[in-house]
Amino acid sequence: MRLHRLELAAFGPYPGHEVVDFDALGADGLFLLHGDTGAGKTTLLDAVAFALFGGVPGVRDQAKRLRCDSASPDVHTEVALELTIQHHRLRIVRSPEYLRQKRRGGGVTKQQAKAVLTWVHASPSGYPAEGVARIDEVARTVQRLLGMTKDQFFQVVLLPQNDFASFLRADTAEREKLLEKLFGTEHFQRVEGWFREQRTERRREVDACRQTVGELVARVAQAADQEPPEEADEAWLRELVEGLTGAAESATRLRVGTADTRAAAEAELLAGRAALDRIRQVRQARDDLSELDRQAGDRESWRDELAAARRAVPVVTVADGLRRAERAARDADRRAGAAMAVAGDLGYTEGVLADDVNRLREEAGALAGLVEEEARQEADTARLVDIDDLLADAVAESDELAERARGVPDRIADLRQQVANAADARASLDGLRAREREVAAVVGAASALPGAERELRTATDGHQDAVDAHQNARESVQDLRQRRLDGMAAELAAGLVAGESCPVCGSADHPASARLVADRVTAADERGAVAAEQRLLRVRDDAAKALAGAQREVARLRERLVGWVDPERLHAAATAAVTLAQTLADQHGGLVAELASVDGEAARSTGRRAALDRSTAVLEAERTTLTTAVTERGLRLDVARAGFSEVRARRAHVIDLVTAVDKVVESRSVLATATARVAEQGAVLASAVEAAAFADLAEAEGAARAETVINKLESQLASADLRTARSRAVLAEFPDVEPDAEVDLVPLVDAARHAQEAADAAVAAARVAEDRVRTVEGLGVRLAAAWADLAPVEADFAELDALTDVVNGRGQNASRMSLRSYVLAARLAEVAVAASERLRRMTQGRFSFVHSGEAGARGTRGGLGLDVLDDFSGQTRSTKTLSGGESFVASLSLALGLADVVAAETGGAVLDTLFVDEGFGMLDAPTLDDVMGILDELRTGGRVVGLVSHVEELRQRIPVRLRVRKSRTGSTLEMTA
Repeated sequence: MRLHRLELAAFGPYPGHEVVDFDALGADGLFLLHGDTGAGKTTLLDAVAFALFGGVPGVRDQAKRLRCDSASPDVHTEVALELTIQHHRLRIVRSPEYLRQKRRGGGVTKQQAKAVLTWVHASPSGYPAEGVARIDEVARTVQRLLGMTKDQFFQVVLLPQNDFASFLRADTAEREKLLEKLFGTEHFQRVEGWFREQRTERRREVDACRQTVGELVARVAQAADQEPPEEADEAWLRELVEGLTGAAESATRLRVGTADTRAAAEAELLAGRAALDRIRQVRQARDDLSELDRQAGDRESWRDELAAARRAVPVVTVADGLRRAERAARDADRRAGAAMAVAGDLGYTEGVLADDVNRLREEAGALAGLVEEEARQEADTARLVDIDDLLADAVAESDELAERARGVPDRIADLRQQVANAADARASLDGLRAREREVAAVVGAASALPGAERELRTATDGHQDAVDAHQNARESVQDLRQRRLDGMAAELAAGLVAGESCPVCGSADHPASARLVADRVTAADERGAVAAEQRLLRVRDDAAKALAGAQREVARLRERLVGWVDPERLHAAATAAVTLAQTLADQHGGLVAELASVDGEAARSTGRRAALDRSTAVLEAERTTLTTAVTERGLRLDVARAGFSEVRARRAHVIDLVTAVDKVVESRSVLATATARVAEQGAVLASAVEAAAFADLAEAEGAARAETVINKLESQLASADLRTARSRAVLAEFPDVEPDAEVDLVPLVDAARHAQEAADAAVAAARVAEDRVRTVEGLGVRLAAAWADLAPVEADFAELDALTDVVNGRGQNASRMSLRSYVLAARLAEVAVAASERLRRMTQGRFSFVHSGEAGARGTRGGLGLDVLDDFSGQTRSTKTLSGGESFVASLSLALGLADVVAAETGGAVLDTLFVDEGFGMLDAPTLDDVMGILDELRTGGRVVGLVSHVEELRQRIPVRLRVRKSRTGSTLEMTA
């Protein structure tokens, strides 16, 4: 992978559009990225990462603030990166999500994130020629081409020194976390978890199978009525089934024998009970016949009483009907008298009842219609009063509205003119304000021009002085360098020691060594002069920039003032015009509301007056009609009252009289019917007494009996007849039975009971034995199947359990290393080998890394030990004992070794561009030379290495530099080659 061009706008601390030409920076293979703290050096690396993956390294990605706070609202935040991956050149343009000002109105709106990938030349096989325009597809395309994830890219291209410094001093647990982040061994962790989950699941299966076997053993033992053994097996089950089968066969034989004995005893008992029952029946029949003979006279009297009672029933029934008819006649006579008294109280005199009722009903019907007219007369009279009040109110309101309508048209015309003037002022306000701003800008330019011209003169003088001072310093450096070269032989001769080889020719003899002069130039003198020349060069650059800025400012101000005369007067006039227009524009809303209010009020007043005129005409017509109707109706109602206060009172009196006469007619009809009924019932009673053969009613009532008495006599006679027939039938059925004979059932009952108990016990025992055999055999089949299922499950679990312990660093794993730790240890060993080669060269062969796979103390996991071998002492040292400079060299070696290992592991694109961030300030001059030598080797084969540092000496060693300058308005870039 090689970077070609980076463009960024409104990104990080860069408010404008900045361009980084990596082809120009990397022409020599090594360039320096420097600038003040916080200027934005790391932001350039963030921009590269954001263009590729849509994120930035480390915790900066969590802030989600990539837009420059100082950027203009119309500048869109965007990063564009052009690079080559696996011989394919592509361009990625990406924008983050951020809030921007709305183009219309106030407030902010969310700018959505975007990403576009296009191919500069032909697209690779399998990729669309038009490129990719979806954020997720851009990320997947970049990851496939690079062959590494975002985190791996950040580690191997943007070498993070701080992570590796922490890595050097970390313990095993911390180092494991850092390696996981660098190498992404999460899938090995998932493998360990998978094994643990499988073991847990298999353990549950084994426990379930064992629980099933235990439950079945307990159920078999319970069914066999035995205690379960500690170790049950198939032999125990087989012996148990055989014993239970033998016991069941014995119980069956016993059940058959006891059943025969019980049947014989029950037959003897039944015969004895039958003989005893026959004797008891014959004895009872003989006793019943004797008793019935003694009661023969009583039964004859019962029959005579029953016959007389039956003949008296119809006579008593007719007599009761006569008495009810006589009571009804007396009641009807009393009600007829009362009804006539009520009618007399209402003014009725005796006449033809039917004719009087009809006449009164017709009169009540005629009065019903007049009652309704009387109610209508009252309502119409009240309505006439209301109409007079409404007419008076309408006339008063109409006069008031007419008075208020005067002068409204003139007010409306005046308001419409004011609204038009305010609308014109509001429409011209934007143009007047623009004119005011334009004139104000001209006034400001005129005020600033004298000061800018003074700054220009000062910058011109300062630049000339800086050029002269720098030129003198350059000449001084060249002079000192030449003088030192001239005295180099004497300087070398000063370091010669008798008997030691000359570093130039190798000879141990120094016959004519050069002599030192008094004013010789030393290396320190030359370095001091070079430092002074570089410092004056920076002063000269700063002065040149200040001069260019002052020239641009003066030119801008002078160009702004071209064509303007007396801008102060124009500005005052423009301000006054804006003030007047603003005043009128502010009144527009109120005037429009007031005009609408006046128009609405006038329209409502006109409509109300028209409505009042219409309602007045309607009321006048209604009053005329009601007056005529009330007069005519009043004459009719006066006749209908006939001395009563109102028609409804007269009608109520007529209705009451009709009701009273109706009751008189009804009561007299009921009385006539009751009298006829009494005479009829007397004749029927005389006929009934004669038909029943009684002398009179008193004799019949004396023979009458209650229904319950009659039923009792009938029941007693029927019972006696039934007992007689039943007793004679028993004596005829058993003529040979002696009533006085005796039968002893006690021994027969005892024998039958004992036989039944023995048979029941044998049946229960046989059933229990058979059920036990069936239950144990069924459970035995399930138990044998459970044993067969348990054996392979336990074997599989034992194998999985041991393997899980090994994978997770336990059990037979002597090194106490989990699978993940083993992989990390292997990666760490590769990194240590790759890093040791560079560390030895950077430290002149003193240090190299030593990787240890031994387990830690007290059973802690091993495999991630990392120490350094000190060649000076021959001892292995902890990385925590390294000094600051030694730690930086070791961290850089680890970072470069990691880059090689990860790039080789991913099999992705060759990394032709690397960045190394900070840490060079801790190195002494010889170590810095060695480090620079290693970095020089990195750029062989076309690699480009970018160093991010503040170290002054690197600026002298590396001619190609990219400087980041910061200011209050944001940062800018400047390239030096």
